[in-house]
Formats: sequence, structure tokens, C-alpha cells
Amino acid sequence: MSIRYREEIKNIQPYKPGKPIEDVKREYNIEKVVKLASNENPLGCSPKVKEAIINAVDKLAIYPDGNHTELKNILAKKHKVKADNILPSSGLDEMIDMIAKTFIGKNDEAIMADITFPRYAQTTEIMGGRPVIVPLKEFSFDLNGILEKISPRTKVIWICNPNNPTGTMITEREFVEFLDKVPSNILVISDEAYREYVTKDDYPFNSIDLTKKYENLLIMRTFSKAYGLAGIRVAYTIGNKEILQYINRVRGPFNVNSLAQVAAIAAIEDEEFLKKSYEINLQGKNFLYEEFDKLKLHYVPSETNHILVNVGRDGQEVFIEMQKRGVIIRPVMGNYIRVSIGTMDENKMFIENLIEVLKE
Repeated sequence: MSIRYREEIKNIQPYKPGKPIEDVKREYNIEKVVKLASNENPLGCSPKVKEAIINAVDKLAIYPDGNHTELKNILAKKHKVKADNILPSSGLDEMIDMIAKTFIGKNDEAIMADITFPRYAQTTEIMGGRPVIVPLKEFSFDLNGILEKISPRTKVIWICNPNNPTGTMITEREFVEFLDKVPSNILVISDEAYREYVTKDDYPFNSIDLTKKYENLLIMRTFSKAYGLAGIRVAYTIGNKEILQYINRVRGPFNVNSLAQVAAIAAIEDEEFLKKSYEINLQGKNFLYEEFDKLKLHYVPSETNHILVNVGRDGQEVFIEMQKRGVIIRPVMGNYIRVSIGTMDENKMFIENLIEVLKE
């Protein structure tokens, strides 16, 4: 082929999402399939969100509010910041891409963990930058190891807190001590996609307040997980106004669609649904812990809606065998799989089929 692609994408593999339910049904000719691979909310979304979307359907011929005015104002009130300190995006995937486009150039470095959300590394490479990988320590971020890797070329540090796929978290004290040591010309991004599921009191729940002291800190949050809006793609980032203005220069003019904006606003207002999502997740997590203990499987205690567990045999094989039985999970590395926490019925179906697979 005579058409040439950019050299930077030569070794990049497309992101692999969790396998869709309909694909598994067709492939194995089975009727009942549960998807516990993509950390989705098993309760769906708030009924108030559905109502808001229905009421907005007649406005689909009109372009979305390109400034996200109402959404930003509501978020500003919720988080006690100014609207200029907020930038919505079409999911956090888009924001990760925009940050790379804005701040990473040829041969620049971005520091990240070895086992974390893969998009951090991909977007760095797309921009011609170099991912600097710091291995996790006991499945958690090695913050001292990250500090040691800082160089004159470092532009960005990616922190996923709690981390995907390990479910581990950085405490407030650890995070503040880390921020104190990071040079102010290096951007630190805290990806808090799973913060609504955190149970520990020493998590940095006040991270948005930290952006007032640390102007090089950005906080990313999403409506995809606990709010159950993964299919509509809406998230937001909070931080220094000037930094967000730079990112805004590479943003598409109507990146968050109209339905996503009204859905997010309705989701914010339904605090009861968020509380229920938290409680269902906690019950499911404790159930899975107990079952893993019975099976003598090592797992990583999680502060998210997913659990990393060592199943004692190749995770890819377990992934395939579980699919044949109508359960979609995620192979991660070696003998480890990641399972999303579902409804109690889904969790029981997962365990029952896992026992069968591990007996083979």
C-alpha cells in the first residue's frame, strides 16, 4: 500500500474492550450471558437519567452546548470550584488523548505504572513520547519509584487511584507527600474513575481541594462507573484554569453530546442511586472474597468494582472456558483475571462456573 502512516503508531495495538454479550451468544450458541469484564454498573443507571434522556430526544437536531454550561455550573456547585476549573469530555478516554495532544511532544516522557490503564501508554506513544514504566510494588503504585524516574524530559505523571486493574489505592498522606516532591513543571493526573466505590477513610476524598495548592494537579472523574453511564460517554476534569484552557484548544467543538450532558446532570442529582450502587458493590465484593477464600485463590483486596484474582492457571484459558459457559471476564496477566462485581445472581453464576472450570 502506497499510503503511509505515522511512524509513531507502528507498534501500537488497538485498545481491546471487553467482549460484547451478543458476540458471545452467537459464538457459543447460548442464551444467557453475563458480562463481568468491563467494570460496568450492574444496576444500569438512575431512572431519573432515563427520564431526562427521553425528555431531551426532541432536541437531537440541535447542536449540543459546546461550552457544557449547565453541566459545568452544576459540577462547580457540587465541588465548590469555579466553572472555569472544569472541563467535560466524552469519557475519560478522550481526556487522556487530549492531555497527550496538549503536553506530550517528540521524545517527551510520561511516567506510569506497568499494570494500569493501557491508554496512558498508547496516547504517549501516539504523540511520539516515551512511556516510562515503574513496576507496581505489591500491586500498588511505587510512588518513590516514580519520583526516581523523573528526568528533564518528564512532562506527565499518570496516577490511577484506585488503580485499574489491581483495585489498590494511594492514601491521602501518601499522595500529598508525593505531590510535595514532584516539580511544579510536571503535570500530575489523578484518574479517579472508581472513587465512588472506595471504602477506606484514608483515601484522598478531598483531592479537588488539593488542586488549589498544587497547580500542576488535574483530577479526572467519570460518569461511566458508579453512575452507570458508560454507554453515553461523559466525564470531567478539574484543575488549574490555565491548564484546562490549553487542553480546550485541542478539544472538538461539540465533544459531549446533548443526551450525555442531560444524563450527567440527572445522575448528579440522584444521590440515592449512587448510594445503592455503592452498597450493592460492597455486598458483592464481600461475597466474592468469601468464595475466593473457600477456593484458596489469592486475590488483591479492592477499592473498586472489580477484583484481580489469581485463578491458578492461564488466565486466557479461563477466559475462554468461562465464555463457553456464558460468563465474560477479563484476562490480565499470567494466571490473573479481573472480574467485575455484578448483581448477587451474576456473582453466584460467576463462582459456580469458575469452580467448574478450575476442576477441569
